Amino acid sequence: MNLLFLVCGLLTILFVLLITIFLLISGIPAIQTIGLKNFLFGRVWASTAAKPSYGIFPFILSSVCGTCGAILIGVPVGLLCAVFLAKVSPVKTGGIVRNVVDLLAGIPSVVYGLVGMIVIVPCVRELFHLPDGANLFSATLVLAVMILPSVISVSETAIRSVPKEYEEASLALGATKTETIFRVILPAAKSGIVTAVVLGIGRAVGEAMAVMMVAGNVANMPKLFGSVRFLTTAVASEMSYSSGLQRQALFSIALVLFLFIMAINLILNMLVKKGEQND
Repeated sequence: MNLLFLVCGLLTILFVLLITIFLLISGIPAIQTIGLKNFLFGRVWASTAAKPSYGIFPFILSSVCGTCGAILIGVPVGLLCAVFLAKVSPVKTGGIVRNVVDLLAGIPSVVYGLVGMIVIVPCVRELFHLPDGANLFSATLVLAVMILPSVISVSETAIRSVPKEYEEASLALGATKTETIFRVILPAAKSGIVTAVVLGIGRAVGEAMAVMMVAGNVANMPKLFGSVRFLTTAVASEMSYSSGLQRQALFSIALVLFLFIMAINLILNMLVKKGEQND
């Protein structure tokens, strides 16, 4: 069994290495041809024009803005829901809510996009008196709902793993239940909560189909109520008919997206380790 576990762990590392090598081999040629500065900071993407331009700066900003907005909305809601499930809810009510969360996790992305297109986009259009409701704000709302299952499940597990003695000691010292939850239990579950945030960021950054259906899919600089295109949707929308330098540039976008997620994971892990050392 030890050998089996070792092989599975090594296979996981091998898969990551193979993906990294594939993206590097496929993505670097386009960056060399276009130029790193023009590719990363160019503001015009016109891959099918007579004189094509391959600037992905609008895609990067749209992905960052959409992800940050989804995290700002989804993480507080998900964390409070996890606290409710782990420490507050009655058994029957908690079971119902937990089943609903599991159901959300199993819904395909295209269904989220369809609901967003039919419900959220018209509501945003009517509420803010816009000509079109397919914009960055609608995409942010959809992403915020999509990251909830990951945030809730992992945060609840982290909260439940905090030793019962911490809660009992806090209550014995005169703290209220609310103070115990927010000043003792949540800080003790910090590493697990950060893991939940990382998973939420990964889901938000990597989502393509749902975002493509509600964001407008236009290569504009990001505005809250403007149509935008994310890094993922840029790849998904053009890969089927791309060729030559355009296809290579799409692989370069995938490489940037991969490195972006890796950088987020490394930064958050460093912050967690630094916080644990300070504690």
